[in-house]
Amino acid sequence: MKQLLALAPAFALLAEPALANRVFVSNEKGNDVTVLDSETLEVIGTYPVGNRPRGITISPDGTELYVCASDDNLVRVFDPNTMEEMHTLPSGPDPELFVLHPSGNPLYIANEDDNLVTVVDVKTKQVLAEIPVGVEPEGMGVSPDGKIVINTSETTNMAHFIDTETFQIVANVLVDSRPRFAEYNHDGTKLYVSAEIGGTVSVIDPATQEIVKKITFEVPGVLPEAIQPVGVRVTNDGKKVFVALGPSNRVAVIDGETDEVKDYLLVGQRVWQMAFTPDEKYLFTTNGNSNDVSVIDVAAEEVVKSVPVGQQPWGVVVAPN
Repeated sequence: MKQLLALAPAFALLAEPALANRVFVSNEKGNDVTVLDSETLEVIGTYPVGNRPRGITISPDGTELYVCASDDNLVRVFDPNTMEEMHTLPSGPDPELFVLHPSGNPLYIANEDDNLVTVVDVKTKQVLAEIPVGVEPEGMGVSPDGKIVINTSETTNMAHFIDTETFQIVANVLVDSRPRFAEYNHDGTKLYVSAEIGGTVSVIDPATQEIVKKITFEVPGVLPEAIQPVGVRVTNDGKKVFVALGPSNRVAVIDGETDEVKDYLLVGQRVWQMAFTPDEKYLFTTNGNSNDVSVIDVAAEEVVKSVPVGQQPWGVVVAPN
């Protein structure tokens, strides 16, 4: 892996303007990560990262890029400035999605094949816990205060609330079919859980672990079975919620105060995951079947550009300032 990475033009990354943020897109079938400039919206380069990369995240200080190399059964850790591999972390089998504690440590990883959430200390590289959850764990989310980690299990159709101190499940919430993603708003008063086959997003009160609303979607001219909610992102002020709707090729824009759908934005094919720039000027979406990224102007609520990336883009993360 290091030999492959040594061939990548690392100097291109180092030459980027200080005000730009780097956008990292994992390409599931390309076995690589495409890096974009958040200001010019141009591709900087594409770099090999292991087999079947899906989940991708970055440390709060921007010094370590974590990639779920699902078919390698590892988390690979890269220097985001050079894209050289630094080391690996144990992940359990077939890691797909993960989430970092707000402090930057530990890392919580969904292991779909073993029905576990693996907790890994990113400094010592030791497994801290393996937490049994429902069948086919997928989505991972964490509360802003870092006290609760959420895992969604696709087949059990539950959101599991896990205490980060005890590593014990403290609540299970039944949601609609095939929950894919869990995202808190930034004051921790709402939890959004998408259900891919159910076609809904459940809004959960974290204090009571009760569903307070189910958001449904209806796109003119699109069959209901093509509307499959996956990724969810919420602006820092909580006023806007964006939901990727899979093969409908749309991103729903939701009023974060009323949880009512405001609009649908046409993006690329099979939109999957999303990430904001730190200033929330742009929202980037990965479009797996059209092999591109759509760039949404958050304030204007419109798509401003499509950028070709690698084969079957899956995950996306933007480096912090």
